[in-house]
Amino acid sequence: MKAHTKETQESITPQKALQFLKEGNSRFLNNLKINRNLLEQVNDTRDGQFPFASILSCSDSRTSAELIFDQGLGDIFSVRLAGNVASLYAIGSLEFACKYLGSKIIVVLGHTHCGAVKGACDNFKDGNITQLLEQIVPAVEMEQETKENRHSHNADFVHNVMLNNVAFQIRRIYALSPMLAQMKIDGQIDIVGGIYDVATGEVKFMEMGDDIMEGIVREAEVSAV
Repeated sequence: MKAHTKETQESITPQKALQFLKEGNSRFLNNLKINRNLLEQVNDTRDGQFPFASILSCSDSRTSAELIFDQGLGDIFSVRLAGNVASLYAIGSLEFACKYLGSKIIVVLGHTHCGAVKGACDNFKDGNITQLLEQIVPAVEMEQETKENRHSHNADFVHNVMLNNVAFQIRRIYALSPMLAQMKIDGQIDIVGGIYDVATGEVKFMEMGDDIMEGIVREAEVSAV
């Protein structure tokens, strides 16, 4: 399998890009992978890259996007930060990937048993980690279902916060990037959430209703004015 070219990338829609990722994760789950000559892909991509997807994922050593989606060199523009936090630097990287490299989809990929999420749940503070975890605290505050034992030893609480965090980071992308919000409105890209299960290897994509997504985009438009 060869690396994507400008022509093959341009033929991919956001919907098709998502399907490629789903198919890749299915191969991963079944211990299959497309036959690739990686050295050939090194040669194919030496003069440029045409990633069809951009993935904002956690830095956790178990969550390598290229592996869990069975993709090759040049296929994925990978942005990794603990807690899949949409910092300004991360968003700038995603803007570059979509506007200038042609990525068709952004996936904000959370995962189960996330250490950064657990740290935010416990209000952990130490060095520069403190500032990072502050970007996840709103997801903790959004979790109103749990009244007691709101800490990292409560697996259900942590899971709920992890889900909230994916949605919250997507909102940050829309709110802080009028560029990406407009590309979404114009149908050039899609922005979706996903959850990787570190126990099974499965990625489940989060369903966000059209009305909810339209509301998020509308918020981004208003904040950009």
